[in-house]
Parts: sequence; structure tokens; C-alpha cells
Amino acid sequence: MKTSPRLSDDDVVRVLDLAGGCDSIELKLTIPAEHHRSTIADLGMDPIGAQIRLVSFFDTPDLTLNKSGLVVRARRVAGREDDSVIKLRPVEPDDLPEHLRQSPNMVVELDAMPGGYVCSASMKARLGTDDVRRANLGERSRRKLFTKEQRAFYDEHAPDGIAIEDLELLGPIFVLKLKFAPEDLSKRKMVAEMWLYPDGERILELSTKCAPAEMFQVATEVRGYLTAKGIDVGGEQTTKTATALGYFAEHLSS
Repeated sequence: MKTSPRLSDDDVVRVLDLAGGCDSIELKLTIPAEHHRSTIADLGMDPIGAQIRLVSFFDTPDLTLNKSGLVVRARRVAGREDDSVIKLRPVEPDDLPEHLRQSPNMVVELDAMPGGYVCSASMKARLGTDDVRRANLGERSRRKLFTKEQRAFYDEHAPDGIAIEDLELLGPIFVLKLKFAPEDLSKRKMVAEMWLYPDGERILELSTKCAPAEMFQVATEVRGYLTAKGIDVGGEQTTKTATALGYFAEHLSS
């Protein structure tokens, strides 16, 4: 999915309304491929500290879940246990049942980028350190990657007749994630993710999280900082998940 470079005035009002019902805000920016190397250098990132991740998605060959707003994902992370998530987007925070909002495993978050935004509800779970690899190899039931609470959330929102165990593996995709704190950005922590697709395409995304009440202040601060560094903050944006799903669905038979 790609976005236009600017939000309309109506979009800004809508973002403010959604943000009030969210647990957190994540501000995102994807960098054009021709500027990846210079951006890494200009922001003082040290790639040697990046964490290795392998992200697996599950969907039908024609991406029925994604078209219905569901993302089913399991992830291996170097140096820690695996995890999984069932994500629904877009959502209206006020429409979510109270028992979901009270769950410690539920996160409602607004992702905002130049020209686009989406509010999502994610039901998360921690797994063992080898669970995802074994499931991808067929040595473990895929259903067991997801808790009873996650499966109930899935069943409530998935199209009829599509069970988790019947989904196709899309991936995994190799990801490098680096947390860093630019010296001249008021000690604000940022995250860089490099997604490496099998066809050679790369997506470099910068992000930072903040509380809903801080959204526009932080967005202005970060935008000014990146602009001063010569980084284009108004270009066309490309989302990591949509690109990964599209690639792996197209190449599923091979």
C-alpha cells in the first residue's frame, strides 16, 4: 500500500479522534532506496548492532485475510523467544469490546506516516524459542503458535470457512531492526527496520513511538530533525507488510 504525501484537514481531525482511543502512536517514514546508505550514515546508525528477525505471515493464496483487514504473523527474533500476533485493521477503538481492551495482550495503536494513517488492534503472545521454526517445517501444529485468546479474536473477524491451520505460509522474510537515539534529538529513541525481500527489493523504515497526547509535538520535532539532516520526509510511502504479502503470494507456487 502506498500513500499520498499529505493529510487533508479532515484527515487530521480524524487522526486526532482516533488517537484519543489508542494506547500508543507510532510515527513511521519509509526512505527511498537510493537514499538508504546516506540516511544510515547521516543519522549515525551502527548496523552492527541490528537485531536479526525472521517474519512469517499466514494467509490464503489470494490474500483473503489481508483484504478483510486481518494480519496473521509469527516471528523469530535473535536472542529472545518467538512471538505471534493477530492484527485487525482498521478499527474504531471505541467499538472494541471492553474485555478486549482490558486484556494485557491487546494493544490498540495508531500508525501514522506522511499522507496516511491506520488504527489497529493487535492480540499478541510470547512463544518458545523454536516454536515458529518447527511450525514452518511442519514439525509443530501451526494452530499452537496462537493462544486460545488469539484464536477467538481470529475466529470473530476472519471470513467464514478459513481456519488458521488451513492458511499458507508466506515467508519468512529477513529483517534487521536497530534501536538508536540520535544525539541531537532530545534523547528520543528511534527504530530503523530494513526488510530484505527475496527479489532484491529493500524497505528502510524509520519510526518512533509516543503517547497520544504527544503525537503532533513529536511529529513536528522528528520531522524538523530529519529535514535538517537532508532526509526527504514528504515522499511516497510503501508499507512493509503489504509488500511482503504481495511478493510471497505471487511466488507461492515456487
